[in-house]
Amino acid sequence: MIFDFIIHIDVHLSELIRSYGMWTYLILFLIIFCETGLVVAPLLPGDSLLFAAGTFAARGDFNVFWLFVLLSIAAILGDTVNYWVGKVIGPKVFHNENVRFLNRKYLDRTHEFYEKYGGKTIIIARFVPIIRTFAPFVAGIGSMTYGKFISYNVIGGVVWIGSFAYAGYFFGNIPMVKRNFTLVIFAIIILSVMPGVVEFIKHKMKNSKA
Repeated sequence: MIFDFIIHIDVHLSELIRSYGMWTYLILFLIIFCETGLVVAPLLPGDSLLFAAGTFAARGDFNVFWLFVLLSIAAILGDTVNYWVGKVIGPKVFHNENVRFLNRKYLDRTHEFYEKYGGKTIIIARFVPIIRTFAPFVAGIGSMTYGKFISYNVIGGVVWIGSFAYAGYFFGNIPMVKRNFTLVIFAIIILSVMPGVVEFIKHKMKNSKA
C-alpha cells in the first residue's frame, strides 16, 4: 500500500486535496513528522512527497511558502522527538538483539554512517531514506549534545524541505515532467537510496577483504 502511494503519489495527493482541502497541510505535516520522528516508520514517503507537494503548489493547490514553513517545522520536530527517544531508551534498545519495533540492520547501518560522518550525518541523512529516520535516534544514543544536534537538525530540515518542495514547484509542471511523473518519482527514489547502496557495497567489500 505504501509502495503504491509513493509510485502514484500525484494521484493520491490529488485525492487527498479533493477530500480534505486545507486539512491536507496537516496530513502532510504528520507524514513528514512521522517519517523523521518515529523509528517504526522509515518507509513513509519523504523526498517524493515533497516534490509532489511542490508540484501541486505550482498548480495553486498549496501556498508554497507555507508548505515550506510547515513541513520544515514538521521535519525539525520529528528529528527532535527521535533524538530524545534515542537519548532515553536508545542505549537499552541498541544492546538488545530482539527489538520488535525496529529493524536492527537499519540501526547498525545508520550507526556505521554516523561513525564515518559524525555530526554532519544529521544533515547528510536528510537526503538518504531510512538513514534519515534512524540518524537522530542514533545521535541521541551517542554523545552528541542537544545544542550541537539542534543546529544540524534545523539546517538539515530546512535545506531538505526547501530543496525538494521548491524543485517540485519550479520543475514539476514542465510538460515533459508532467507526462512522465511516475518515472520522475522513480528517479528521485533511486537517486535518494544510491548513497546508502554505495555505502553498503563499500562496507561489504571492506569486510570481504578483511
